[in-house]
Amino acid sequence: MTTSTEFPLFVSPGDILTDLVRTGDSQWLSRPGGAGWNVARAVARLGLRTACVGSLGTDNFSDELWNASVAADLDMRFMQRVERPPLLAIVHQTHPPAYFFMGENGADLAFDPSKLPEGWISHVKWAHFGCISLVRQPLGNTLAGLAADLRARGVKISFDPNYRNLMAHGYEPTLRKMAALADLIKVSDEDLRLLFKGSEAEALAELRAMNPKAMVLVTRGAEKATLFEGDTIIEAQPPRVEVADTVGAGDASIGGFLFSLMTAPQRTWQEHLAFALAAGAAACRHAGAHSPSLDEVVALLEG
Repeated sequence: MTTSTEFPLFVSPGDILTDLVRTGDSQWLSRPGGAGWNVARAVARLGLRTACVGSLGTDNFSDELWNASVAADLDMRFMQRVERPPLLAIVHQTHPPAYFFMGENGADLAFDPSKLPEGWISHVKWAHFGCISLVRQPLGNTLAGLAADLRARGVKISFDPNYRNLMAHGYEPTLRKMAALADLIKVSDEDLRLLFKGSEAEALAELRAMNPKAMVLVTRGAEKATLFEGDTIIEAQPPRVEVADTVGAGDASIGGFLFSLMTAPQRTWQEHLAFALAAGAAACRHAGAHSPSLDEVVALLEG
């Protein structure tokens, strides 16, 4: 377990929510989730000191998220509790996905960076931002400000837009702001299609123009992924696995990539990419947002 004197090397300020998934007429399954939380869990499961940074309510859904975070060995000093309603993702159809969010004046919006532990920033190597936490105000502005502060202090920034329907209107200024701050931008082919008009090549060109110095990682499900590092282009095929579902696979892959960068900087870009794709593939073997262990990822790499 993480001791009180250690600060995390990786933080993920972002979505912490409950997915309410319809399983039948008037039947619903609740699952702890959120992109930011999933990435934090993924990195922690691989073996690095990690925190999910944000705010929860005091209700039953928030209690489940808190308990699951403790079980994942996240640093709980970075998770705040407030007397506000929880953020819920109501997934009323899964094929194809159809969803909406409930959380007006929600607990997530009350996150206050000034209440985080003193001195934590000097220990952090990477911070990950993305998804609807950057859309929901005033949280979006709070997190963008935190990202800028971290970047100015030498912390590397990872950004995954992770498209959701809340981004259909007015998201471009946030996209540009976060892309400009990022050392690494992770997108899926679906993100590119929904965030930009035109072909994938045109979308990629537009994204890369926002920050030519940033690495860009593009995942395409079971198809080849591409990593752009300056003028270098690296491609790799994800390992073939029997897929239970793809929930959280993107979060596992970016978590794997960041874990590899932080713990094995001597690896080549090809090796970092292979590790990320193995982490994403390992997540697909289990239903729900599974966080694979290091053994699971290594087994796929060696298979």
